[in-house]
Amino acid sequence: MKVKLAAVFLLSMLWLTGLTWAQGAPPPLTLEESIRIALEQNLGLQSAVEGVKGSQFRTKAAWADFLARWTGQYSYTWYNDPVSLGVTRVAGFSGSRGQSQDVFNFNTTLSQPLFAGGAISANYRLEKMGIDISKANVDSIQRDIVLATREGYFTILRSEKFLDVARQAVKQFEAQLEVSKAFFDVGIVAKNDVLQAEVRLANARQALVVTESDLARAKSSFNILLRRNVDEPLSVVDILAYTPFPLKFEASLEEAFRLRPEIRAADLTIGQTQEAVKIARSDLYPTISVAGNYNRLSDQATLAGDLWEDRWTIEGQATFTFFDWGKTLNRISESKVRVTQAEKAKGQLIDSITFEVKQAYLNLVQAERNVGTAEKSIEQAEENLRMNEERYKYQVATQTDVLDAVVLLAQAQVNYYGALSDFNVAKARLERAMGRMYP
Repeated sequence: MKVKLAAVFLLSMLWLTGLTWAQGAPPPLTLEESIRIALEQNLGLQSAVEGVKGSQFRTKAAWADFLARWTGQYSYTWYNDPVSLGVTRVAGFSGSRGQSQDVFNFNTTLSQPLFAGGAISANYRLEKMGIDISKANVDSIQRDIVLATREGYFTILRSEKFLDVARQAVKQFEAQLEVSKAFFDVGIVAKNDVLQAEVRLANARQALVVTESDLARAKSSFNILLRRNVDEPLSVVDILAYTPFPLKFEASLEEAFRLRPEIRAADLTIGQTQEAVKIARSDLYPTISVAGNYNRLSDQATLAGDLWEDRWTIEGQATFTFFDWGKTLNRISESKVRVTQAEKAKGQLIDSITFEVKQAYLNLVQAERNVGTAEKSIEQAEENLRMNEERYKYQVATQTDVLDAVVLLAQAQVNYYGALSDFNVAKARLERAMGRMYP
């Protein structure tokens, strides 16, 4: 029985400990979770999605121009002298036209466009392309958010590694200070060695404070990016590692031309300007429509009674513009200029993307080389520190040699973690330049 009670007590304590940990320290975020949260919470992306909806409504409105339009009008007119209106009907027999000073009029028309010089269809295609442009804008913003999230994520990891190095350096300086004090107490070294170790330790502690502030700023910035409370506790999964990038520059550039939403948007913009030329050119052609009209007059507001008249009409109409002082031709020319501008803008975009991919690729190669160099320097710095500590114990090396070796090791570690972070950020920027969405 006692064994069972002890087991129950142990399980309860473990459960309470786990609950306390869960409440006090949330589990670390992965990069994928961070990207998902950023995409869900970003207001700029939400606004861009609303822009797609707006483009869809404009397209539906443009489609309505193909359909018939039904309009109606109701009016009342009072005349100072009675006017003839309708036919007087008494007991089912028609008589002469009656007169009234009060005239109520209802008119309704159903009109259907038959030909508008291609303006209606061109405008519909233009607005439909606007939907795709809005979607391309959403894609571009999503890729920017993913890049910003990856940069912020690796900035946190970089700051955490720098903090570990700073803490390690403080411990090493503290240990060296203890050794110096012990040597001084037995008269092996001079007071100067102790003072020198104390100064180096104070500098290391100051650097530790700066590094802690850098990490706090990085986490605050990341919280804002994810639209969390700026001081909300945050930790991330450590994925700071080196993974070679498999593609060459030419393949990266080809992928950029294929995936970049900005290029797709530029092509659609050119298409819109070409449709605008068709819309402007439509004024050179007549507009043809057919309309059915119904009109009813009465001396009563209900349009009923004994005194009323009505008529139906169906008409076809063609409208020509013979002369407008060159307005239509100038509008056509101006629309053609916009086509040329859009084509040149796409050419500039291609050049910009080419340079962006090239620059990102070179930065990646540079960071990749630095990772290998920095990794080797850590091994050398660790061995250098070990040898100087051993030599100092036997008074073959000076206090300065040991302290400098500690600084060299810390700097080598900072260089290594900085190179790793730079590589991962450069990789993220290259993949953004290539048009990729996720890592």
